Amino acid sequence: MSEKPSDIEREIEEARERLAGTIDQLLYRSSPKTIVSREIAQVKAHYVDAATGEPRTDNILKTVGGVVGVVAVIIVIRKLVR
Repeated sequence: MSEKPSDIEREIEEARERLAGTIDQLLYRSSPKTIVSREIAQVKAHYVDAATGEPRTDNILKTVGGVVGVVAVIIVIRKLVR
């Protein structure tokens, strides 16, 4: 373990550079704009086929069915409460 001071300084500098890169990446990934764009891309991928650009009707119909179901339940509950 007889490392030279210059070797130790080089290792410290390399560690600093790696840490700086990691911090920069964390700052980018936690940026609100990055989070929003990532979430928008995820929602688009759920409803649009990336390879063809065609809408994914199965997922769209599931979502519409769910919304219609929730609205129907709310209407029924309101009528029962009156």
